[in-house]
Amino acid sequence: MKLKPSKISSFLWAGLALVLLFSGLNIIKKQALGQSDDMVNAEILQLNQQIQAQKQQLEALAAKQKAYTQAIAAKQAEKNTLSSQLEILEDRSAKAQLEIEATNLEISKTDLEAKKISLDIMDIDSRIEQQKDHIAKLLRLVYKQDQVSALEILLLNNSISEFLNQSKYLENANEELRNSLAKLQNDKDRLDKAQQDIQEKSQKLATLKKDLEEKKAQLAYKQAEKNYLLEETRSSEKAYQDLLKQAKKEAAQTEAEIASLEKTIRDKMSQNDKNRLAGSDSTLSWPVPGRTITATFHDPDYPFRKIIGEHSGIDIRSKQGSPLYAAADGYVARVKFDGSTAYAYIMIIHNDGLSTIYGHVAGINVVADQYVTKGQLIGKTGGGPGMPGSGPFSTGSHLHFEVRKNGLPVNPLEYLP
Repeated sequence: MKLKPSKISSFLWAGLALVLLFSGLNIIKKQALGQSDDMVNAEILQLNQQIQAQKQQLEALAAKQKAYTQAIAAKQAEKNTLSSQLEILEDRSAKAQLEIEATNLEISKTDLEAKKISLDIMDIDSRIEQQKDHIAKLLRLVYKQDQVSALEILLLNNSISEFLNQSKYLENANEELRNSLAKLQNDKDRLDKAQQDIQEKSQKLATLKKDLEEKKAQLAYKQAEKNYLLEETRSSEKAYQDLLKQAKKEAAQTEAEIASLEKTIRDKMSQNDKNRLAGSDSTLSWPVPGRTITATFHDPDYPFRKIIGEHSGIDIRSKQGSPLYAAADGYVARVKFDGSTAYAYIMIIHNDGLSTIYGHVAGINVVADQYVTKGQLIGKTGGGPGMPGSGPFSTGSHLHFEVRKNGLPVNPLEYLP
């Protein structure tokens, strides 16, 4: 049944009035939210300023860290004396302090960035709600338009001019509806991105806080290096030079043993042993539960490079007496441990020309020529100054872990998961 002309005309103009009213309500709503929006925008501006200031502080800290790195390198090139070694250790500690400060700043900056994203989400949520209200009103108008034919609209108007004006308005309403839907989709995409960003910031914060704890542990490790050196030498240059000779001698003996053992053991293995080794799994696993590395492979910051040469493995922080596990299946080539403070280690030969070495061990659970499997308990970690198996220049509890390929040291991190 068709609507009567009078009802149709009043219906359309009522729809127009309704849209105008809703537009007015939107304006009122925006005005009501104006103060809140202004406050949010002011807070976002303040957060941006704070973030920028902290970025500048981080850049300044990075420059200071670079200066310490250069100073350490320069001092390492000087004659190896007690005073120069102590200066190197002091610079390493100072650099570690800066790293802690930088990590704290990074945590603060990331927290500010997360707060800014949260405010952005609030702002986008507010705009989405406004868009949804506006779209609902436009949809009601368009729906009502569709209930009346163009002929009826033409007949209800007193002139062509009135008909064109009303048709133009309805056409504009359709266009506004399309634009509003596009804005809504854009805001939704921005909201999805902001929610993803806030999750990433949360994960970054957790990682940074963990990193901070590791850096604090490394600082304590570096401070222990200096204390150990002072205690061992009693500030005596002669005592320091004697300690150097002892350390160099032990290092040279250990390196010669390991180099010769690799070939000797493989040559004397029976065919059955070789077959068993060939069929074993040579992929490596971490030998201790923790994964905090205090010194890297060929570490440029390693304080004793001039004393015992390049750092041929990685140092993994581990409490004194922690369980030590075989990194892969293989044969125990050497167990060196006599209960004294002399450097102690375990060497295991694996498939594919690999071998692993576990240094500063404080306890032994295997014997030479024994076949072990990945994850099998082989001993206990050590490294504490003056403790069994620690050797000279070991300044804190840790595992020195080496990987060798065909007898040559390689970076363990390239083989560990």
